[in-house]
Amino acid sequence: MAKMTPASLEEHRVAMKAKHPTTLQASPTTRIVVGMGTCGIAAGARAAWEELRKSVAEFGLEDEVQMKQTGCMGLCQVEPTVEIAVPGMPTVIYGRVTAEVAKRLVRKHIVEKTLIDGHIQDRPAGDIVATNRGDE
Repeated sequence: MAKMTPASLEEHRVAMKAKHPTTLQASPTTRIVVGMGTCGIAAGARAAWEELRKSVAEFGLEDEVQMKQTGCMGLCQVEPTVEIAVPGMPTVIYGRVTAEVAKRLVRKHIVEKTLIDGHIQDRPAGDIVATNRGDE
């Protein structure tokens, strides 16, 4: 195999990115990323993923929410983990996300724009949490 030059490597990267658009692109839409590494799957991430998809559909948000899977987020002790990024809100990683919690995440965080305290693992600044905290 011939050595790749920087130009040929960039050409290959562009071609593969076009062929396999699996990475998250910056966008004004809401983004849900579910940790589906072996630790997440063992802890129940598949059930959380399915409930998130179901709830997004129930609220009619398929065109507004981009869902992706990723490997381990490095928070194995609180798997399953889900990162949610909603425009105008802080990006939050929730932990111990069961199917029941996943349903609440869609309703409270995405629809009602309220953080769910008690499951936040990557906490934004305290003043943001105080102004966006839900009752649950």
